[in-house]
Amino acid sequence: MLIHVCKSKIHRATITEADLNYEGSITIDADLMKAADITEYEKVQVANVSNGERLETYVIKGEAGSGTICLNGAAARKGNKGDIIIIIAYGLIDKEQISSFKPKIVKVDSKNKAI
Repeated sequence: MLIHVCKSKIHRATITEADLNYEGSITIDADLMKAADITEYEKVQVANVSNGERLETYVIKGEAGSGTICLNGAAARKGNKGDIIIIIAYGLIDKEQISSFKPKIVKVDSKNKAI
């Protein structure tokens, strides 16, 4: 049996921008994407610690080293610049693999740099 698990997350990132007029998604610094093993266009859940909102969207690769975390399109209504969020990517694994599985957790500082 396959089960959904948290495959990776970026923990307590700070929203740097919210662009209502963009097509929609979340732009994430390419370095953070790599560290968290999240790919461009991958579906993610965004949990806004600052206001309790949650949303699902897909990832767009941002400039490496920029610290960019930008909510785009309708997602921009779910958070503001300065809000703290958790970005979670899920995957499917066989239930028998769960005891040896460890998700990739990337904690960041106030400038969205991995620590």
